[in-house]
Amino acid sequence: MTTGSRQYRGYSAEERQLARRARLIEAAIQVYGEVGYRNATVKAVCEAAELTERYFYESFESSEALLIAAFETVSHRLIDCLERTRAEHPGGADERCLAVLRTYFQALKDDPGAARLFVLEISRVGPAVDEAGAALLRDFADLLSRTLAPNAGARLRKGELVRAGVIGAVLEIAKVWIRSGYAKSVDAVATDALKICRVLAE
Repeated sequence: MTTGSRQYRGYSAEERQLARRARLIEAAIQVYGEVGYRNATVKAVCEAAELTERYFYESFESSEALLIAAFETVSHRLIDCLERTRAEHPGGADERCLAVLRTYFQALKDDPGAARLFVLEISRVGPAVDEAGAALLRDFADLLSRTLAPNAGARLRKGELVRAGVIGAVLEIAKVWIRSGYAKSVDAVATDALKICRVLAE
């Protein structure tokens, strides 16, 4: 195979496939955020990505696989943002945790589409999707634990059920807040969530 047949406009076939995959993920985030995963079709996602449906099956074996990829993309962006807030905030544990929670709730409010995908659309789709959601919650719980009790070490590892309960409560606060149309301020919601998160420092 010649170089000319392997490349198009300077990009290899693999690079073009990865670019199409990324476009489908971004389109899915948009479409799922607007109409919900259960109301979305492969055709709608492909139209938003400006790709034909054959390219969907080039990268994803099912709509569920695309949902997981979209969810993980949104999740990683958010966790990275929260990690930066935690690392850069100069205050004590309570103040740092409040800053992280403000960043979390502000991100949900600033991008309602991604918030819908991140908080609402991920529920009760299937086992693989459930595991993707659980992995994200574990990462979020670990981040909050390290923020409130950075030197706790083994004690935090033993508190897995407590952490699961705390992060579940924070997620429920987010769900109620989103469904209310963001009725309370970001500061008020973050302050309420902090009251629950303080259990992680005990």
